[in-house]
Parts: sequence; structure tokens; C-alpha cells
Amino acid sequence: MPTVCLAAVFVAGALASVAEARIDASGRPQTGAASYYSRSDAGKTTASGAKLSPNKMTAASPTLPLGTKAKVTDRRTGKSVDVTVTDRGPYAKHRILDVSPKAARQLGMNHKGVAKVKIQPLHEPHKG
Repeated sequence: MPTVCLAAVFVAGALASVAEARIDASGRPQTGAASYYSRSDAGKTTASGAKLSPNKMTAASPTLPLGTKAKVTDRRTGKSVDVTVTDRGPYAKHRILDVSPKAARQLGMNHKGVAKVKIQPLHEPHKG
């Protein structure tokens, strides 16, 4: 199969994953699986230009605008945290959010690694 076809298949697969996770930037709640950043990612530059800190309440979303504040709720436990979107990702199939280690601890998901969550945008940044 030519390289171009493989790229098209990859893009189509990625778009299908996004659709399955019900991701949108409309301000409506999103539901799906969330994971969290590894502590080894600390200090890396995020898509917003900020350095990733494991002690801040931040997240990565493939679609929410950078700077968006959102409430993330673990659908099993009901625990919730407020985060700010500072990065893009996650890139794992069927995941809609990566949270910082601090947010993961507060949600109680740091031992299991992945949680089913609801994401409710609270505030989107003003557009220029």
C-alpha cells in the first residue's frame, strides 16, 4: 500500500477516534476516558508555551481552546477538579483528556491511571 494511502488511513482512524469520544469545542459537556501526564514530562514546553508542572491544575485537550478553564468530574466517584487547558493531547486512542499529576491525585485516579470523566468547560479565553 503506498505511503499516501497509509497516511489517509491513519487520519481517518484518528478522526473516528475523536468522533467516538464525543469531543467538541461547543461548550457542551464531554464524556470519555482521561489519563494523566507522567512526572517525567515535568518541565517540557506545552502547546501554550508554558512549562509543564506536575503541581499545577492543568490539562491537555485535543479540541478545547488553550486557556479554557474546565471542571473535570470522575464519573465513578463524583470527585471533581477545575483545570486550565495548556496543552494538546492526549494522543492515546479513545482518550479525551490528560490531566496533571496534581489533578489526578485530587480526582483519585493516580493509582489506576485512567478514569471515565465528564468535562464541563467553565470559561473560554477571549479571542483576540
